[in-house]
Amino acid sequence: MFSSKENVLLLSIRLYRIRNFFISRRFSSQISERSQTSSGPAPCNITADDAVVYVHWPYCKKRCTYCNFNKYISASVDHARMRRCLVQETATLLQQSGVRRVNSVFFGGGTPSLALPHTMAVVLETISQHALLPADAEVTLEANPSSTETDKLREFKTAGINRLSLGIQAFSPPDLHLLGRDHSVEDSLRALQEGRTLFPGRVSIDLIFGRPGQTVEAWRGELQQALSVCDDHVSLYQLTLERGTALFRQVEKKQQTVPDPDTMADLYACARETLQNAGFQQYEVSNFARNGAESSHNLSYWRGKQYIGVGPGAHGRFACKGLGRTDREARIQTLEPQQWMGRVERLGHATAKRTSLSQLDILEEILMLGLRTTEGLANERWVRFSGGTSLHDIFGTSVAAQGFVNAGLLELSHSVLRATHTGLAVLDSIIPDLLLATQDWYRHRCDDGDKTGLHYTSGRAE
Repeated sequence: MFSSKENVLLLSIRLYRIRNFFISRRFSSQISERSQTSSGPAPCNITADDAVVYVHWPYCKKRCTYCNFNKYISASVDHARMRRCLVQETATLLQQSGVRRVNSVFFGGGTPSLALPHTMAVVLETISQHALLPADAEVTLEANPSSTETDKLREFKTAGINRLSLGIQAFSPPDLHLLGRDHSVEDSLRALQEGRTLFPGRVSIDLIFGRPGQTVEAWRGELQQALSVCDDHVSLYQLTLERGTALFRQVEKKQQTVPDPDTMADLYACARETLQNAGFQQYEVSNFARNGAESSHNLSYWRGKQYIGVGPGAHGRFACKGLGRTDREARIQTLEPQQWMGRVERLGHATAKRTSLSQLDILEEILMLGLRTTEGLANERWVRFSGGTSLHDIFGTSVAAQGFVNAGLLELSHSVLRATHTGLAVLDSIIPDLLLATQDWYRHRCDDGDKTGLHYTSGRAE
């Protein structure tokens, strides 16, 4: 299932690829010179007492034809061992973070609806033992709409789940088969009915567009069908061909043909218009809600807040105040489930990589993620990480940024930087120039004597 969390991780990966390219192209000599005289970048000491928690369940029944995420097909899952390790790593990472409040929890995957509801219950209890988890905190479960998993939804609610994200992906039987999904349209309709009964106003559906052979007319009809049965939240994802997947190979061999870029743009525009006409408001590039049903968990990612990733391959961004550190770290947990469980049992956690994030690292992340939202990037948030330099100070003097403003793609004021409705549709073409403007400002700052965090280092977990 291609989830909101996975979408954020894809963006994070893309960000580092963009960043590394531009730094190597423009600042490599400076980085090389400074790396000979410094032990590493000065970290960015911005801390907070709250965070959100993401819990990764790595197992699936089968691998979808488009999926290359950290998922494993296993005929026999040791649920008791997996549960113990999730509880242990949750406790350890919360202790290391020192956070006092967890604002939301997201169980993603993989297919976490294949887990036992008791697993979710004990993880939530563990969080409550180490931090305040408000009674009304958003607790989301990703689920496939297969009949087996739908039958467990009531148990998941009893375990503490109060929001559901259903991986519908398509209302077209041939496309469900093409995508390798293990559910039918009828399964989706039943799961939606049951979900809306148990979690009224708190059921989201995922839909994929840009599927092979998809036309705007067919997509509009599918959206209308979705609107006739959905709740108040819809997530749309453009199909991405990932190397190594079955669908990638089919397209490479010309067995399938995906829509061209112009058609992709038309499909996205069609979805935005159709959802808006149905009362949905777009609040992020891929996400639409009505009646106040925005996901507070995903908004935390896009607003650059701390998140703690638990489970095989989970990512996190938080300061280890419990270990006496105030710099924010990027963390990646061990990927393979058996190795992950072994490390958790030995060490209490299975962090495979810890990277202290410099000021530049954090600014680039909150820039890229914040601009995905319709609210944009607030100057108040930016200056917390920039040391007092405003958005207007940086982008008000950028020729590229002003070009985007004049073209009606960006809005810049003393309080916010945001993409316009048109700009959101072409955000990938805007972001690189804004990253360059940020790096130019940072380079000048370093040239003036502030050597904070221009280069980027990583280290293994201890």
